Amino acid sequence: MSVWPLARNAGLQEGERDVIQIGGGSARQAEHATDEGRPMSHADRQERTIDAVIFDLDGVVTRTARLHAAAWKRLFDDYLAQRAAQRGDEPFQPFDADEDYRRFVDGKPRYEGVRSFLESRGIALPWGDPADPPEAKTVCGLGNAKNALFQQLLASGGVEVFESSVAFIRALKENGIKVALVSSSKNTAAVLASAGLGNLLEVRVDGVEAARLGLEGKPHPDTFLEAARRLGVEPARAAVVEEAIAGVAAGRAGNFGLVIGVVRSGDGIELRAGGADIVVSDLKELNDGAALWARPRMDAAALPNALDRAAEFRARLARKRPAVFLDYDGTLTPIVDRPELAVLSEDMRAVVRGLAERCPVAIVSGRDRADVERLVALDGLVYAGSHGFDIAGPGGLRKEHERAAAFLPALDRAEERLRREVAGIDGALVERKKFAIAVHYRLVADDQVARVESAVEAVAAEITDLRRTAAKKVFALRPRVDWDKGRAVLWLLTALGLDRENVLPLYLGDDDTDEDAFAALNGRGLGILVTEAEHPTAADYVLANTEEVGRFLGELVAILGDPTR
Repeated sequence: MSVWPLARNAGLQEGERDVIQIGGGSARQAEHATDEGRPMSHADRQERTIDAVIFDLDGVVTRTARLHAAAWKRLFDDYLAQRAAQRGDEPFQPFDADEDYRRFVDGKPRYEGVRSFLESRGIALPWGDPADPPEAKTVCGLGNAKNALFQQLLASGGVEVFESSVAFIRALKENGIKVALVSSSKNTAAVLASAGLGNLLEVRVDGVEAARLGLEGKPHPDTFLEAARRLGVEPARAAVVEEAIAGVAAGRAGNFGLVIGVVRSGDGIELRAGGADIVVSDLKELNDGAALWARPRMDAAALPNALDRAAEFRARLARKRPAVFLDYDGTLTPIVDRPELAVLSEDMRAVVRGLAERCPVAIVSGRDRADVERLVALDGLVYAGSHGFDIAGPGGLRKEHERAAAFLPALDRAEERLRREVAGIDGALVERKKFAIAVHYRLVADDQVARVESAVEAVAAEITDLRRTAAKKVFALRPRVDWDKGRAVLWLLTALGLDRENVLPLYLGDDDTDEDAFAALNGRGLGILVTEAEHPTAADYVLANTEEVGRFLGELVAILGDPTR
């Protein structure tokens, strides 16, 4: 008898967003609460996991983003028009106050914003000196000219405030949550004073402080880490609230416990792709902040080993049926130097086969679906390849992400460019998958890794339809679509009729791409991270290596008993 229920027509629709309900848990968490009436999450082991929240200013607390965008546009349009007129060999292409602002200057220190945008147009200016006058044709001169324009706009128009953000900050303070402000702007004090918010956020790390302390600006995490230090909290116990792609990247790079993206318009795909755990259109969606500890990250070293908790799993599975999702590389097989060397052992194949005879089992991998299906070589499993973009399984189950095919030309261009860029780097390997490109650097000399990373960054900057991700010794480019292993697992649960109270999803994985699945199952299932390293994770348990994975899966087989009964 098949362990798979009848599939039904269901799933996430393109553009559908997660709904977060604050104060009583999400609807999905409430539906799948434990017998004690609360979801099984890290909050069960820790009274509070988020002790502080660090806010960006522009676009989060105040509407100064539109003033900044207007100042940047006036600056660059004047400069580009003059340059086109003087050179006579290039057309005038104005600064786009939406796209160019968001991609090249938003959230970055002023001079870095100038450099970044000019570089996108193939223009190189001397850096100059911070004391350069606004008319100087240097990076610093243009940056100073932008600052003068911004101050004029600020003086003439004042500052609008997001009242819901102010209410949210005050609610946090009343609940004992520490708050701080981080901004790349050197006008932070003037903006807060103009908005009447001078006393709202006492701890501030702005552009002035960053320059004084020699801190790198966003997307580097330095200013956020300094704010956490001043608040006296570990980054893993603090949340970052950002509306800029560079700020979200800084929060993720700093290993903060939660990164919240604020998108005032659009779908938030770029913020999610950049590392935001939650994306909201307004902070009022978070109410009083009660959900800030609903999806925390903990250090893997603090988590229990799943093998030591056999009694817990036995008790849970006495009441619920498992649905098991397994990564391949680093989970079922050890990490190896080259992808073709990751061969499944016969012992592991046997235990997976035994498990699949007793409960639904899916392999969720970054590899191509056909590749991982060939390597596992077991019938009766669901195979989700390319991080869930390509899915097939028993009963005619088939899903290829609706928008994935549109990205194939961009992937083709990126593959060609990457092969050319890393051809001279010993040990670098470009692996093309149907819906992704992986650049392996495990065999690259340490002093050459930066060259590989720079090549990937350059291609990602040029081909904006793709987003960069990372795994163990791998840089990857994937379609810029709000889809990942977590969303694929949720789709499978629904499509296969497994999103039920009597089903306990278990996900085993070993790297950052699996964190999406751990987070997606928070409060609904259990995540098990395969690692011996210390780093933040949304998983619930750990296993040290693939040998322990095999033992754990064998324990599940024993718990589930004879499949013929």
